[in-house]
Amino acid sequence: MSRLILLNKPYDVLCQFTDELGRPNLSHFVDVRDVYPAGRLDRDSEGLLLLTDDGRLQARIADPRYKLPKSYLVQVEGDAVEAQLDQLRQGVRLKDGMTLPAEAERIDDPELWPRDPPIRVRKYIPDCWIRLTIREGRNRQVRRMTAAVGLPTLRLVRWRIGEWTLDGLTPGKWRAVQG
Repeated sequence: MSRLILLNKPYDVLCQFTDELGRPNLSHFVDVRDVYPAGRLDRDSEGLLLLTDDGRLQARIADPRYKLPKSYLVQVEGDAVEAQLDQLRQGVRLKDGMTLPAEAERIDDPELWPRDPPIRVRKYIPDCWIRLTIREGRNRQVRRMTAAVGLPTLRLVRWRIGEWTLDGLTPGKWRAVQG
């Protein structure tokens, strides 16, 4: 039976179990042996990270050819309008080519934990939240997509990967589920 762990990765934590520079990493939060991240989540991003001891499951989760949907709650600088959301829905041209179409919608401010450190707030520049669901996993893709449509990312929280969500998990906490 394969093990699958859902972790709410805090901001500024590396998606690896060791770091020769002593930076916060997965070993500070997960005390389970022989599990490895299925995919990555940037150090400056928060949210759902899946860890498993099953190579096939790891590939099914992380490999873009399986097109497993990944949903993010994204706080962006600016006031997202329908035209910008439509661009995300149609796919965005990045330096490494066109992205696949995404699901994009503006949402009310979600009830999330405070981020430490807090995001920068500009007194005269509005911000808002969008939910963005993608089916590929390019390097820093969500940040690059929102920037390409004029909405730089301030905070990025991965909420869902396929059927698994962050529901009930606070930052740094994890739970085992059926793999």
